[in-house]
Amino acid sequence: MSNAAPNNPVPESIARAAAAWVLRHDRGLTAAEQDEFLQWLASDPRHGEQWARHCRHWDRLETLARWRPEHSTLPNPDLLAPPLGRWVRFWPAATLAAAAAVALIFAVNKSPDASRAPDRSVAAASAVTPVTQRTLEDGTVVELNRGAVLEVQFTAGERRVILEQGEAHFTVTKNPARPFVVAARGMDVVAVGTAFNVRLDRAVVEVLVTEGRVQVTEAPSLATAGVATLPRDAVVVPVLEAGQRAVVSLAPHAEAPKIATLTSGEIERVLAWQHRMLDFTAAPLAEVVAEFNRRNAVQLVIVDPALAAMTISASFRSDNVDGFVRLVEVGFGVRAQRSSAGEIRLHQNR
Repeated sequence: MSNAAPNNPVPESIARAAAAWVLRHDRGLTAAEQDEFLQWLASDPRHGEQWARHCRHWDRLETLARWRPEHSTLPNPDLLAPPLGRWVRFWPAATLAAAAAVALIFAVNKSPDASRAPDRSVAAASAVTPVTQRTLEDGTVVELNRGAVLEVQFTAGERRVILEQGEAHFTVTKNPARPFVVAARGMDVVAVGTAFNVRLDRAVVEVLVTEGRVQVTEAPSLATAGVATLPRDAVVVPVLEAGQRAVVSLAPHAEAPKIATLTSGEIERVLAWQHRMLDFTAAPLAEVVAEFNRRNAVQLVIVDPALAAMTISASFRSDNVDGFVRLVEVGFGVRAQRSSAGEIRLHQNR
């Protein structure tokens, strides 16, 4: 419920904007929308109050949505009962803005039950090369998985990039006059304006279309350029629609390409390496830290075992390590110590 005085009601425009932000969060925010949301929160304290109110309503609707007719004739009244327990919910707009992490709900259970503390070695995993993002000169956005190598060869009539190794996702700027081609070990993936993922290893080229359509074709023989190539059977791949994946063998006499239509869950698993919004509900801090460490070069280390069991419910971008650290500092009383070794050590404030 809003803290606004009865004789000073919150303008309807603020309530509508708060409701709209809840819906936008539910389908996921872009980086630009995250910045816009945080600026909206910081501009007026009533924005945070209305945001919290609409989030509570949305949570109750989601709870009701979990009821199914086969469970009972009528929904259990407890589904809409006020939550009980020792959860402490935080809704400070200033904290959200300062954290630069878009959070739906922040919750903490400060029970220092050491027996629940996960192994700290999870949080202290060795550093990994981060996923990187590039914007090409035509506006195409490329996300490169760790270890991927890409060479750009744009001309007036064609936008060609060569994936020399690894995996990359392309969100292509539409330009019918200049087709966009990803070359990968003798295979060309051709698109005009679409989004797709290409993975190259020693044995196969894998193409997954996430938006639009692409054509996978065999590139012209490199022999004309003086490069020796192995003899191989002609590769024929139908036009791929959104949600379809083609796996093309690079063996000289391989079987036909394997085409499959993936479910949304399967697509999510294929693209799990990309930075995205991470959603946690009552998750131990150690679990959240492990997710950040898996996707970023900067590694978070939980120093005090009691912190590992602290539970958080939140939603944030997986590449926003600094924003998450500021969040736990401001909202949960955690002290962060940054080192030159690329680590951020998390201590419990004494």
